[in-house]
Amino acid sequence: MQSLWLWGALAGAYLVGSLSFAVIFSRAMGLADPRSYGSRNPGATNVLRSGNRSAALLTLAFDALKGYVPVVLCLVYGPRVGLGETAAAFVGLAAFIGHLYPVFFRFQGGKGVATAAGVVMGLNPLLGLATLLSFAIVVGFSRYVSLASMVAAVFAPFYQALIWGLQPGLLALVLMALLLVWRHEGNIRKLLAGTENRLGGKPQSPTPAPTPASTPTSAADRKQRARKGHS
Repeated sequence: MQSLWLWGALAGAYLVGSLSFAVIFSRAMGLADPRSYGSRNPGATNVLRSGNRSAALLTLAFDALKGYVPVVLCLVYGPRVGLGETAAAFVGLAAFIGHLYPVFFRFQGGKGVATAAGVVMGLNPLLGLATLLSFAIVVGFSRYVSLASMVAAVFAPFYQALIWGLQPGLLALVLMALLLVWRHEGNIRKLLAGTENRLGGKPQSPTPAPTPASTPTSAADRKQRARKGHS
């Protein structure tokens, strides 16, 4: 019976995570599908590129809540059916995977930063605050949101292990961190190439190759042009 409750909680969390609020709020407000412009990522940052801050804030809040709520519900009601903190951690992981691969939206999901933050905050508010502080510090010094997201995700399981000890639920945090970093593969390439956008900065583009008109001429060509000019 306990295993049935666990599988039910995991399935329910995945379905909740599959609610792509970036697409839902964009449709409700008459905006373009966030998977069709910008980074094509259905997340709050890309929705903000539409110019609608309300839609972006709603997406951010509800993406975090869909990670937070299943975890808290499992922690509050799970003990009645034999589910503890370890089960809650994997319920959070299921919600996170639902965001990455939403069954309701052709499995085209986002990168999971807000949902991961909600999961961590639900499991351990102090761990969540420590993770958010790490995010803020990296953003403050580098102004790279993608870098800060990956650093915070990697630090979360380390904080858990160092401060609160090794627990079975730690595996869920490690898997979530690895998946989040993997989803930022494109951002990693841009960071290495120096073309990643900074917070508040203009989009960077590769330096264009010199045109034939800007190519230096040889000394013989210059002499020949000079003779033609005197003739």
